Amino acid sequence: MSDATINQPGQTATPMTDEAQFGDYVALLKPRVMSLVVFTALVGLLAAPVAVHPMVAFAAILFIAVGAGASGALNMWWDADIDRVMKRTRRRPIPAGKVEAGEALGLGLALSGMSVVLLALVANFMAAALLAFTIFFYAVVYSMWLKRSTPQNIVIGGAAGAFPPVIGWVVATGAMSVEAWLMFALIFMWTPPHFWALALFMRSDYDDAGVPMLTVTHGRRVTRNHILGYTVALAVLAVGTGFTAIGGPVYLAVAVVLNALFLKGALDIWRRDEAASEADNFAVEKAFFKLSLLYLFLHFGAILAEAVMKPYGLGGW
Repeated sequence: MSDATINQPGQTATPMTDEAQFGDYVALLKPRVMSLVVFTALVGLLAAPVAVHPMVAFAAILFIAVGAGASGALNMWWDADIDRVMKRTRRRPIPAGKVEAGEALGLGLALSGMSVVLLALVANFMAAALLAFTIFFYAVVYSMWLKRSTPQNIVIGGAAGAFPPVIGWVVATGAMSVEAWLMFALIFMWTPPHFWALALFMRSDYDDAGVPMLTVTHGRRVTRNHILGYTVALAVLAVGTGFTAIGGPVYLAVAVVLNALFLKGALDIWRRDEAASEADNFAVEKAFFKLSLLYLFLHFGAILAEAVMKPYGLGGW
């Protein structure tokens, strides 16, 4: 499909089919992405060396989640044209004709302002400023600029998804630290192999939508090389984090096992050729993508376990 068949960003020509339901507006907030944001932000908050009142912690995580949802709504507003083309996204509320693009824009802007202001009131201005920057980075820098202009879109844009644990840490401490940026780095380095694995077996979607994903601009062979390179760097970072203040024996054991599996998966992908991938419908790439979902959750779960055990003298070194 040529670019001429795609509407302008932020616009939709899809006729409204039915009256929007509550679930359609929830879908605009990308609840799956929001759940990852909530979890990593909570881990950042609880791993910090400063205790936070439970009500403050609950409110802060809630407003971080609202900010993440705002980013999702703004992204869906801007990307409605390409979402309509891609099989993976064509059932989203705007391309499906459930919600008007203008409604998504209004919801995203309203939730953005509300989440930032309320986080500043319940926590501190630094945490609120980081949340505001994260929303801006995802909605403007990634969605409006990087996604459609460079094959490094997911590399640079991955920073938006890596900020939540830093925000959680800053909610607790009012400052940044090496540990907070280690958690940022884990997500930042995990994002490219995670999304490139998806792009390997969904390349036709990105081709049709004219999105310059690495698989489209440089081909699957180069993408496989990049997945392996990032996975090796990620493994070094992840295992090394086990020897820091947020690590410990539990985290280290989890990191060693998971990164051994992740490296094996990346090597299996690297060894693939196009014919083999097409013949088995990209089974190896799909398995790696599924493992990548568990990878991040279990690493942050291990950081959380170490944080919970430390007051009892069981976690950490």
